[in-house]
Amino acid sequence: MKARKIESIIIKSVVIVSGIICAILVLAIVLFIMAKGVPNFNLRLFELKYNSENASMFPAIINTVIIVLMTLAIALPIGVGGAIYLVEYSDRAKNPFVRDLVKLVRITTETLSGIPSIVFGLFGFLFFVSFLRWQFSLIAGSFTLSLMILPTIIRTTEEALLAVSDTYREASFGLGADKVRTIFKIVLPTAFSGIMNGVVLSIGRIIGETAALIYTAGTVAQIPKSVFGSGRTLAVHLYSLWCEGISTKQAYATAVVLLCMAGLMNFISMWIEGKKK
Repeated sequence: MKARKIESIIIKSVVIVSGIICAILVLAIVLFIMAKGVPNFNLRLFELKYNSENASMFPAIINTVIIVLMTLAIALPIGVGGAIYLVEYSDRAKNPFVRDLVKLVRITTETLSGIPSIVFGLFGFLFFVSFLRWQFSLIAGSFTLSLMILPTIIRTTEEALLAVSDTYREASFGLGADKVRTIFKIVLPTAFSGIMNGVVLSIGRIIGETAALIYTAGTVAQIPKSVFGSGRTLAVHLYSLWCEGISTKQAYATAVVLLCMAGLMNFISMWIEGKKK
């Protein structure tokens, strides 16, 4: 009994120390970026057009917003629809073939979530950019990113739907509602906060993605006239400025904006999680 107590104390101490170390490292990174980036903020960083003198991040901010909206417009209906099928239809099916198919889909989803982003970028380049001849464009980048965030949306939506008690469904059926009405009027509104949590996490990944977009959306520092034009996001803008080596101060300022966006996404995610409770 005494040995178990000692073991418990040791494990608890290791966990606490590890947490403190992680917190210190994160805080050090944040303070370093703030110290390097905040003094370099000026109005020229937000001019409408980019040039080598101002290194404006405004076109990159607009491109980031466009890609986020396009990617969600592509991935959200597919991801939520797939999760609805997995939870509300296939899990309740008695056909063994359907159940085996569902297992395959879930294994594939888990596999996709572990693939490095550079592999998605290579696929997007070969398929969307070269095979479909979309060239380097925002739409090619959006379709590539939609493949990356699909596993996140499917898994979070699936967990949110599973968390909805069957009594809600049974009560709806008892009042005469059909399957589709029950899903859209009862189940989805109840699981809304969990679904939104997955959406926020997906947005965070889109904003911070670099490798996949370099091979698909390109690195042109301008706001394209259409979705079939090339443009860089904030993360790619930061990467390009740093690699050029002549705009490192502007790169630090861009890193501060990215850091604030990431922090905002985490705050929204925590707020949604709190609303669920």
